[in-house]
Amino acid sequence: MAVVAIALGWFQWGWQGVLLAISVVVFWLLLQFSRAMRVMRQAAGAPIGHVDSAVMLNAKLRAGMRLMEIIPLTRSLGQAVEGEPGVPETFTWTDTSGACVRVQLVGGRLRQWSLERPAESPAAAPLAAASDPAPDQASVQAPDRGAGA
Repeated sequence: MAVVAIALGWFQWGWQGVLLAISVVVFWLLLQFSRAMRVMRQAAGAPIGHVDSAVMLNAKLRAGMRLMEIIPLTRSLGQAVEGEPGVPETFTWTDTSGACVRVQLVGGRLRQWSLERPAESPAAAPLAAASDPAPDQASVQAPDRGAGA
């Protein structure tokens, strides 16, 4: 695109057009560099692979996002997952509850992501049993949607 802008500048306005095109290209590169530095500075203060809420991150992700768009959402760098050669770049972010978001980038863009929640611990089972509804409320159930649905 930069070469096209310079050529177009030359054909439209001569050497002044070339100077304008070069100025615009340099300004655009400085904006990109500044944005990258701001994102990295923000992520530098957080632990690698940590996110405040994995569920909220999962809800905000969408296909085609770049890593430079994901890092501001997480406010930290992702923990790189070692894989086999040829496997897409994979990063994970984990929150304090143990929930984890696994992100796969192909060609620098988000292709696939998943939310992995921790298995319920045996110590949490008695707590869940203590919060069960009263017997008269237990008989109320959601309507059956059918086995084939």
